[in-house]
Amino acid sequence: MTGISPERIAQIEARRDELQAQMATGDLPSERFVAVSKEYAELEPVAQAAGAVRRLRAELETLAAMEEESDPEVRAMVREEIDSIRSTLPEAERALALSLLPRDAADERAAMLEIRAGTGGDEAALFAGDLFRMYQRYAESQGWRVELISASSSDSGGFKEAIASVEGKGVFAKLKFESGVHRVQRVPVTEAGGRIHTSAATVAVLPEAEEVDVKIDDKDLRIDIYRSSGPGGQSVNTTDSAVRIVHIPTGLVVIQQDEKSQHKNKAKAMKVLRTRLYELERDRLHSERAGARKSMVGSGDRSERIRTYNFPDGRVTDHRIGLTLHRLPEILDGKMDELIGALIAEDEAERLASLDA
Repeated sequence: MTGISPERIAQIEARRDELQAQMATGDLPSERFVAVSKEYAELEPVAQAAGAVRRLRAELETLAAMEEESDPEVRAMVREEIDSIRSTLPEAERALALSLLPRDAADERAAMLEIRAGTGGDEAALFAGDLFRMYQRYAESQGWRVELISASSSDSGGFKEAIASVEGKGVFAKLKFESGVHRVQRVPVTEAGGRIHTSAATVAVLPEAEEVDVKIDDKDLRIDIYRSSGPGGQSVNTTDSAVRIVHIPTGLVVIQQDEKSQHKNKAKAMKVLRTRLYELERDRLHSERAGARKSMVGSGDRSERIRTYNFPDGRVTDHRIGLTLHRLPEILDGKMDELIGALIAEDEAERLASLDA
């Protein structure tokens, strides 16, 4: 790994000190104070990492000088200290390099979680329901809030489709690698012969868009109001409350009928539409910037098979990083920290390697 130069470290710490001094004057205009405070909050952890590297390097230099001049007994102690710092320094330098990596601007955003049953009929819908509950429990463990936007239930009790908004700290950063095809191998409840079936569900995790992110002109929308029907709409089908919004330039269609209020359905549909349009723009920018580069943890393509949940063996395998965990019940119960942590670590390693390439 390429070491961060002393000059770069000095620049980081000097800028942190400059921002700190500006805030301490107390005479900044409110807008400028907000901007300076935001930059300081983002830079402070980087400066702390830089300071740790600077101190370890300085200590190493001091000890190296002592090693040349000291008597044999002191030299042995100095060498022990040098060995200790040499084992610590690479990790400190890695932490600094990680803090300097370009951040995904969407990492701190809420996310739209979309789960759809794929091949496998009723068993796929049941699996989609399992996945939704897995993410719901993981969200609870993180202190996040999950709001179901819309759901289409299957006759077997699972979901043909479920869309939810997940809000909290760092939601998209932790869930963004979940997009793709999730496969399950198990004996269905309805299978008398005990044969293992393979089914699939598709997961999409999109960063939620704010109104300022996406400009939607009314003239680009066709909005249809009609009577709700089918699963999710049975209790509200006495009034014209369902909403279908078509975004004419892109052809995107969003249907919302879970609420009894037409206005609430329209608001939820616009939230979903705004998020999907935002993701289209992110995809376009990513394609332009990334070129042929593809992350180790996957492209995020929803057609890519990313993970298999094997019930007979009690294992979960993530195919992108070759990780197998024999903890399937716990993972489905929302204990996903080890899995998500491994994906984040692999992405960080790949991005660090690209700096040295």
